[in-house]
Amino acid sequence: MGKIKRLFDPYKGMPKEIYVIFISRVINSIGAFVYPLLALILTEKIGLSKGEAGTYITILSLLGAPSMIIGGKLVDTIGRKRIIIISQALGAVAVISCGFMKPNMTMTYVLALSSLLYALSSPAYDALLADLTTPENRKGAYSLVYMGWNLGFAIGPIIGGFLYKKYLPLVFIGDGLTTIISLILVVIYVRETIHDKTVSDTEENRKLEKEVEGSAFKVLLQRPILIYFSLILFCIDFAYSQWGFTLPIQLGEMFKDNGAAYYGALASFNGLVVILFTPLISKITHHTKPIKVIALGGLFYGIAFGMFAFIKIIPLFFISILIMTLGEIMISINSSTFIANHTPASHRGRISSILPMIFGAGYTLGPMLMGGFITNHSIESGWFFIGALGVVSAVLMRLLEIMDSKNAEN
Repeated sequence: MGKIKRLFDPYKGMPKEIYVIFISRVINSIGAFVYPLLALILTEKIGLSKGEAGTYITILSLLGAPSMIIGGKLVDTIGRKRIIIISQALGAVAVISCGFMKPNMTMTYVLALSSLLYALSSPAYDALLADLTTPENRKGAYSLVYMGWNLGFAIGPIIGGFLYKKYLPLVFIGDGLTTIISLILVVIYVRETIHDKTVSDTEENRKLEKEVEGSAFKVLLQRPILIYFSLILFCIDFAYSQWGFTLPIQLGEMFKDNGAAYYGALASFNGLVVILFTPLISKITHHTKPIKVIALGGLFYGIAFGMFAFIKIIPLFFISILIMTLGEIMISINSSTFIANHTPASHRGRISSILPMIFGAGYTLGPMLMGGFITNHSIESGWFFIGALGVVSAVLMRLLEIMDSKNAEN
């Protein structure tokens, strides 16, 4: 029992706002009904073709980039909490209004508006978490919030799938209401931190967080390691996107009508592993440099995705997903920590909007580019390439760690 309790040591002693944000994330993700069902809503309820639905979702992803950049600028000027309250409240109202509409093209425009409003708040949460933490407890904070999102998301799609069949309006209303409930917690218990972000000159381990003058692009040019880091994460995210694209196609070809059911089981297993192993990995890697853990996560991706080129039976797919998910945990809880540790407090919102746009493009472009590759070659060849990409990314991240250590010494 004592050993189990020690697994949660990285989550102890943090500001109360971190625990409030954790609970808020759990509630918000429990009610995340709309996005997992978006493709079905667009095709089955509104009547778009599969191609049109895919184009719509791609456009939403592309429009999210400028929305995040605008949000990042507002976060650094108006405030973190203010942007969260304004953007999420308006986004929730937009989603709830869809519950009172008949499924039609107007609904697609309102859903697009809500998506853009929600995107505004993404840099605000990253900046808020960075403001509230130090390098000593930051990894634990990001890990806790990451786990909170996955806890809720393990439940939300199941509820959403049930409501979708007979009670479609409740999908939108429930999604919006849970967002509002989670937002109330932030309003009451989380303070505005934009004025609390000054880093003391005596904190040698936080010298990269000290406020600076100039634009976000000037900061990035002065800190090229953040650009290199994002480009390597682009490759890692490109590889990760194939677990949601190439894998279901492969399972469909292998197991025919049972392919979708097997993929669903693997997806549920992925969520279960995240919930069970996040505290363990956080504990084990608590004192390890974030970039070193990310490099190991990239290696796990390379092994897992490379395995897909050879395996033919379902138990081995579960083993591969276990390895992949362990890598996912390592990368997810450490990437935001690394960025926060290397970003001036004065530019947290802007940097937290620009960098995810760079590496997130890997996830967006992955299915499109690999779709053409596996069409012209084979799924096995695709997995060879993705596995190699994971290993190369791990090596590059390890080299970047060496570069970072030399910079710290100078």
